[in-house]
Amino acid sequence: MHVTIIAKEPVAGAVKTRLCPPCTPQQAADVAAAALADTFDAVALATAGSKVRRVLLLDGNRPTSTPAGTEVVAQRGNGLADRLRNGFADLGPGLIIGMETPGAARGIGPALCWLARGAHVLGLALDGGYWCIGLATADAELLDGVFGGLAMSTSQTGMAQLRRLHVTGSAVRLLERVRDLDTPDDLRAQATTGTGRLGVVARDVIGVQ
Repeated sequence: MHVTIIAKEPVAGAVKTRLCPPCTPQQAADVAAAALADTFDAVALATAGSKVRRVLLLDGNRPTSTPAGTEVVAQRGNGLADRLRNGFADLGPGLIIGMETPGAARGIGPALCWLARGAHVLGLALDGGYWCIGLATADAELLDGVFGGLAMSTSQTGMAQLRRLHVTGSAVRLLERVRDLDTPDDLRAQATTGTGRLGVVARDVIGVQ
């Protein structure tokens, strides 16, 4: 079993571009880097003392915040659905989470329990997407059915993904629904309620607007 963070290297101009403006490209990259570092911490806490593999499914070069003992696996494919499908093909059953919602990572422990019982898991986001997906099995036929041709980054993606999981015939468990970090409004919400590095960076960025 693995817990995998899917992420882009936090490079100015390549990440969180929907935050620009009001952010500069460098500020957007700083936000992404803070979110990723907090997510690393959350994964470490949730998997402490276990034999669960900690993996970074990465587009780019290894970030300096990557903890020792974290496997780094290159993303493969064109588009997010393809990269998720290939990530599970490379890593097997487990949980893949985004780098944008470190506070939601408290759901990792329950997710791993459900996966061990043979259930798939999905954590929906308020914008209609999802922040994590876990598969209890990961054979090629199932992966093609779950991800093949799925339209990502729409207001219907989360529910479409949920329907795909139900079609597999396995039980599906939903995790906490949370707000992810894509828009300036999301950043302002983090500045108000966020904790950890992300909360600090969000408040710094909002403070200079």
